Amino acid sequence: EVEVDTDTVRYYPHKKVGSHVLGYTREINAQELEARRKEGYRMGDVIGKMGAEAGLESELRGEWGGIILERDGTGKVLRKLGVKEAKAGNDVTLSLDLDLQKVAEKALGERKGAVVALDPRDGGVLAMVSYPAFDPNIFSGRITEQIWQEVQGKGNPFINRAVVGFPPASTFKVVTATAGMESGKYKPSTILPTYAYLRVGGTAFGEWNRSGFGPMGFVSAMAWSSNTFFGQIGNGIGGEKLIEWARKFGFGSPTGIELKEESAGLIADDEWKRKRFNWEWTVGDTVNMSIGQGFTLATPLQVAVMFAVPANGGYKIIPHLEEDKKTYLNKRQSLNLQPSTLNTVREGLRAVITRGTGGKVALSNIAVAGKSGTAEAPPGKSHAWFGAFAPYDKPEIVVVAFVEHSGGGGGSTAGPIVREVLEAYFK
Repeated sequence: EVEVDTDTVRYYPHKKVGSHVLGYTREINAQELEARRKEGYRMGDVIGKMGAEAGLESELRGEWGGIILERDGTGKVLRKLGVKEAKAGNDVTLSLDLDLQKVAEKALGERKGAVVALDPRDGGVLAMVSYPAFDPNIFSGRITEQIWQEVQGKGNPFINRAVVGFPPASTFKVVTATAGMESGKYKPSTILPTYAYLRVGGTAFGEWNRSGFGPMGFVSAMAWSSNTFFGQIGNGIGGEKLIEWARKFGFGSPTGIELKEESAGLIADDEWKRKRFNWEWTVGDTVNMSIGQGFTLATPLQVAVMFAVPANGGYKIIPHLEEDKKTYLNKRQSLNLQPSTLNTVREGLRAVITRGTGGKVALSNIAVAGKSGTAEAPPGKSHAWFGAFAPYDKPEIVVVAFVEHSGGGGGSTAGPIVREVLEAYFK
């Protein structure tokens, strides 16, 4: 009698493409087995370890099958008592657009960083790139020490930078502007002087052009990314208001995407600072936060969720990988923004492209809106950010690009990456 023993092996035809989103599978380890024995896992089982493989494990996993045999004392098989059919797991369709994913990977190239593209209406992730990447197929075979060293030697390819927190820099001014207008303290028509630097609580916060821009309103201040304008707004409404709005936009907590490795980022407050540094929250902390610096950390995915708010008419979405528009459209939450707030923020983001720091992201036939960010990242070079949505009147895509320690400005370094992805999408 011959028995056939089959083994399951995952095969990833596109190799490194989308490796962080797809993740990989491996044999269950002792620790995981202990935690999941109740769910029917056994030694030798293969389990998702990262990405969608881990996040959607319960759907992808099948059920064991087997033959129940009766044996005698010597171990000889006497008869077959029954068969339990094995059940395959469910197929899962992802919202990813393979062509867009490839374009985004090519646009980022060999620069450490991330690109996220999503549908601002329901939160479906169209592309998610992190560099350096890995080929998940290596996990389908035996991994020798040499293979492991080679893979690890490439700047930690197993970190998905799209869901790791970094200082969001000036992209965060979307939150500051919204909080300023919604607080009732600053009307959309507010004009403030801007300065070479803002002196607050004994610290000087410099304007990036080192001279100020003269008097400005919200739209121009967004277009030219004035630190002293938004510093005054943050200082005027106070830390608590700014923190409250940052959290409403989804910063400081996981977005809910099906990726277990997602970081919550950080929105610090008085309690956190006292615990961590034994020091109270200061006015300087508020001003720093209002321009996306200081303790604040946000993931490229969270920044994409933030841009979806002005894009979709004021809703916070839950980004997701499973193709399921209807459920997620019902799950989005209105931030109850006044129409005037929404319009002013949107106009500011459009002005970034038409007459501000984001000229390199303009498309010839489609109106784009967006915002650059250049984050101080001591001791290394600055990080570059750009987030955008299009078409301006009826947005259907948000793209965020982040380049770690690039040393370049957001508009000039991350901007062209965003434009390439938008161009490909509208083609």
